[in-house]
Amino acid sequence: MWSRSEITRYARHFVLPGVGEEGQRRLKTGSVLVVGAGGLGSPVLLYLAAAGVGRIGVVEFDRVDRSNLNRQVLFSEADVGRPKAEVAKARLLALNPDIEVEAYPERFTPELARRLVPKFDLIVDASDNFPTRYLANDAAVLFGKPLVHGAIFRFEGQISVFNHRGGPCYRCLFPRPPKAQPACSEAGVFGVLPGTVGALMAAEALKILLELGETLSGKLLLYDALEAEFKKLSFPKDPRCPVCGASPSIRDLSDVDYIDECRAPSP
Repeated sequence: MWSRSEITRYARHFVLPGVGEEGQRRLKTGSVLVVGAGGLGSPVLLYLAAAGVGRIGVVEFDRVDRSNLNRQVLFSEADVGRPKAEVAKARLLALNPDIEVEAYPERFTPELARRLVPKFDLIVDASDNFPTRYLANDAAVLFGKPLVHGAIFRFEGQISVFNHRGGPCYRCLFPRPPKAQPACSEAGVFGVLPGTVGALMAAEALKILLELGETLSGKLLLYDALEAEFKKLSFPKDPRCPVCGASPSIRDLSDVDYIDECRAPSP
């Protein structure tokens, strides 16, 4: 089953307690859909590919801009103006030609979610906006997939795992979209922050595929880069949650207008 190249590439995993050949086989036969190939998606995708996840989907509608290059480590100066999803696919295959990468250079819409989410073992939400986060969460719940979530703002980041083994979902933690925050272009972001948060997201995704250790299900990990400090908060499953609760009102992705739901209230 293993080529000479793979035996060498994954040598450190083969001897790692809790992973070994069986664990590496789980990664090789596993599949992850990553929504977003920007600051967070870049390290997530690189580490999943390097670890040998067999099939990776990349959903990203945007093109590379020079302002991305201080933090989005998938891209180089030569990629400016090119579709991020296509560049990501080429970069991941250059890193590990033994995996499959599917590029979807389009917006993550309910229609695309219906088409893609059932085909993958788990979803990673590396997006930068609330409509996509709520859509990714609802799709994960409705199609029975675990969801790894991450978000960043200026010098701070957060990571969690939703809908894993009956655990709470994103709506259990955030029943309603928070008040609108300024965009990254307005607020700024510490260039190294996505690398730290994205690496932690990749670790959660690999642990889920490997069925290894304790995930962040029911927990929110907060990281403050300025204070070099981590905090972990616990939160329960909400029995009144509209998508994963006892009597859900969201039974199909068409039940929600995600743009309107997350629209900032009029002043």
